[in-house]
Amino acid sequence: MASSLRIDLFCEVIDNFGDAGVCWRLARQLVNEHNCRVTLWIDKPSVLKRISPEVDSDFDRQTVSGVDIRLWREDFPRVPLGDIPDVVIEGFGAHLPESYVRQMAQNLPQPVWINLEYLSAESWVEDSHLMPSPQSWIPLTKYFYFPGFTERTGGLIREKQLVSERENFQVDRQNAIRFLSKLGVKASPEQWIVSIFSYSDAPVTPLLKSLSENKKNVLCLIPEGVATEQVGSFIGKAAAAGTRFKKDNLTVQILPMIEQDDFDRLLWLCDFNFIRGEDSFVRAQWAARPFVWHIYPQDEEAHMVKLHAFLDMYLSGLPKDAADNIRRFWAMWNDRENIKTVSENRLNLGEIAPEWSQYATDWFKKLTVQDDLACRLLRFINTLR
Repeated sequence: MASSLRIDLFCEVIDNFGDAGVCWRLARQLVNEHNCRVTLWIDKPSVLKRISPEVDSDFDRQTVSGVDIRLWREDFPRVPLGDIPDVVIEGFGAHLPESYVRQMAQNLPQPVWINLEYLSAESWVEDSHLMPSPQSWIPLTKYFYFPGFTERTGGLIREKQLVSERENFQVDRQNAIRFLSKLGVKASPEQWIVSIFSYSDAPVTPLLKSLSENKKNVLCLIPEGVATEQVGSFIGKAAAAGTRFKKDNLTVQILPMIEQDDFDRLLWLCDFNFIRGEDSFVRAQWAARPFVWHIYPQDEEAHMVKLHAFLDMYLSGLPKDAADNIRRFWAMWNDRENIKTVSENRLNLGEIAPEWSQYATDWFKKLTVQDDLACRLLRFINTLR
C-alpha cells in the first residue's frame, strides 16, 4: 500500500441516517482499502450508533473499524498545528469551525480542502465537479467534489468486495431465509419480498393495501420508526420491532434497526426496495434490484428536478412504455402534496415490477464499469499535493 494520508472528515447530521451513513462508509473504506488514517468528526454520534452498534455515543473520542471518531462540539478544540491532516473533507457542505480553518491556513503544507457534495444526476454537476473555490477571507482554496453516475463526476461509494459478496449472497435464496431468521423473520422461498424505508409522508398505506391484493404471496419488511403512524393504522397495533401482521396475501413485519452491512443484505434479499435519502439510494442500486427512491424534500420543489434528472439517466435504456410506467410510479411516491388522494390501484407495484428486474441488473453492471468514489477522490487529491 502507498504511504497513508491523514484525513479529517467532518459530518454534520441533517438527514438523520443519510449524512452519517455516507460519511461512515467513506471513512471505513479509506481506512480499510487505502491505508488512510481517518478522523471522523461528527456532531451526533448517537445517530452513528444506530447504524454501527460498536460506537459508544457517551464517549467524545473512540476508534471503531480503524476510524478515529471524535465528537464535533460547538466549542471546537484547538488542534495543534502538527496535527492538522493532509486532507480535510467537509461532508455535504458542513461548516467547518472558523478556528480550525485558520489553523489549516497557517499549516505548511496546507491541507487539501474538499467539499464532498450531495449526489445528483443533473447536467450541471459534470461542469462543477472539481471546481476550485478560492476563499475571500483566508488564503485557502476549497474544491467541490460531486459524486455522480458518469466518468466526468466523482463516482459512487463502492467497496472492493461489494460485488462479489452480493453475488454470492443472491445466488442461493436460502441465504436470504437464514439471514431473515436471525432477525426473527420467518420467510419462505416462494414469497415476494419488499422492503420499505421511506420518510413519514410517503403513501405507505395505499401501497400496503395494493400489496395485500396482489396475486403473489408478499412479505413486506419495514424498519421500526418508518412511517409509524401509517403502518400502525394499517396493522391496527403499534409498529414495534418484531410485530407481524397478515392481511390477505400480504404479511407485514417490523424489523429492528440494523447496522449498515446488514442493511445492505436486506436490500440484496428483497425483490423490490423502497428507500430514502442518499446512502440507501446508492446501496439499492448496488443490490441490482428494482427500487423506488423517496427523495429528501427541498424548497421550491428543487428535489423533484433532481429526481427526474436521475430518472432521465436511469430509464434511458428501457422501452418508452416501461420507462413511463416507472416514472409515474416514482412521481406518485414522491407527491407529498397529494398523498391523501393517491388511490390504491394507482400504486399497483405488481404490474410494473417484472419488466424492471433484469434492467436493474443491467444498470448495476453499467455503473460498476467505472471506478468508485474513493479511488477517484484519492487520485484527485494526489494531483494537488
